[in-house]
Amino acid sequence: MIQTKIFGHRGSMGTMPENTLLGFLQACEWGVDGIELDVQLTKDGELVVIHDETIDRTTDGAGYVKDYTLQELKQFSAGVKFSNLALFDKHVWSKERIPTLEEVLEMITPYQIELNIELKTDMFPYDGIEEKVLAIVHQFDYADKVIYSSFHLPTILKLKKLEPSARIAWLLVYELSRPSEYIQSLALEGLHLHKDLLLNKENYGLSADDFKIRVWTVNDQKEMEQLVNMNNIDTIMTDYPKEALFLRNVQSLKF
Repeated sequence: MIQTKIFGHRGSMGTMPENTLLGFLQACEWGVDGIELDVQLTKDGELVVIHDETIDRTTDGAGYVKDYTLQELKQFSAGVKFSNLALFDKHVWSKERIPTLEEVLEMITPYQIELNIELKTDMFPYDGIEEKVLAIVHQFDYADKVIYSSFHLPTILKLKKLEPSARIAWLLVYELSRPSEYIQSLALEGLHLHKDLLLNKENYGLSADDFKIRVWTVNDQKEMEQLVNMNNIDTIMTDYPKEALFLRNVQSLKF
């Protein structure tokens, strides 16, 4: 039985400030197989790791990411709003800043885990983001461990054209009929599916050799158990990677 991989969703956002170096480091130290993060471009063309197009929800600032330079974004705390999760000194959390993709890669390189980079281009085009992402990944010689994903299909197709060896995956919240045909015609490495597509019915019941299925965002223990026991699931992405890793280890002892 193939062991299902566990990816920390935005680090460990159920217990740590999301998309921060602190959260990524904690997930790495727990032993995750990979982490998932989101990238966008600043006003001065720098790659930053943040989920929303605005900084309102996750920082003590306000406005669109694209309207700030990197230096301006670094003035805001990316941890202060997550004090309700605090396991550590809140003062430490308040010092967290929106990281650059370069900073994250520098931190995770010693762990040699997989990295799912989601390009957040479904709202704003972020001209040149594909080239910039590839350049940073190659700077750290990390290309063989990266999966590139997006809801915006043209983005990952452009990235694949720029780098034919890149692993690209389409993020989906709806069902595809005959998914293997999309995989073949678009040269996708996999599909990143909302958990309900798999939990409601096993409509992607193809062998793991056909394409990679990665599921998001799985936080309920029973749902984790159900998905871990499906033979065709490559990866589970979760806000609680520590709990998922423990559950997977327990499940593996049953076989």
